[in-house]
Amino acid sequence: MIKIRKAEAQDTSIIAGFNKAMALETESKQLDQEIIQSGVARMIMDNDLGFYLVALFNDGSGDEIAGCLAITTEWSDWRNGLFWWIQSVYVPERFRREGIFSRMYQHVHDLAEKENDVCGIRLYVEKENESAIRTYLRLGMIETDYRILEEEFVTP
Repeated sequence: MIKIRKAEAQDTSIIAGFNKAMALETESKQLDQEIIQSGVARMIMDNDLGFYLVALFNDGSGDEIAGCLAITTEWSDWRNGLFWWIQSVYVPERFRREGIFSRMYQHVHDLAEKENDVCGIRLYVEKENESAIRTYLRLGMIETDYRILEEEFVTP
């Protein structure tokens, strides 16, 4: 009923739409369609940037993309390995509570375990997103002592 696969070029518009919906829902941010579309397309085409996974839900009438997430990497010299960062997680409301994210997370976990240089999986979550935090903890993740700070630059 739920299959997970690596995103392909034809998934770009759906993933960009999911990212726009997620930014609006979680941060009340309006993303620029052209920028997000180009950003998703670029990552799908350039594995050095990371990769997207999509969840396909089939209720008997064919596969429908029911969620996505992105994986980017961070080198850890302390561990001599890569952290896989889960980003851009989105499951449309009508597919929530169907185990979509849990299946995607398990798929990421299984892929990461097969890689010799992956030392862990990380993600960041909005502090107020208690439902998501409960899900992540239930899946075996732990809350760390780290806080994330940033400085943003405008990209072309």
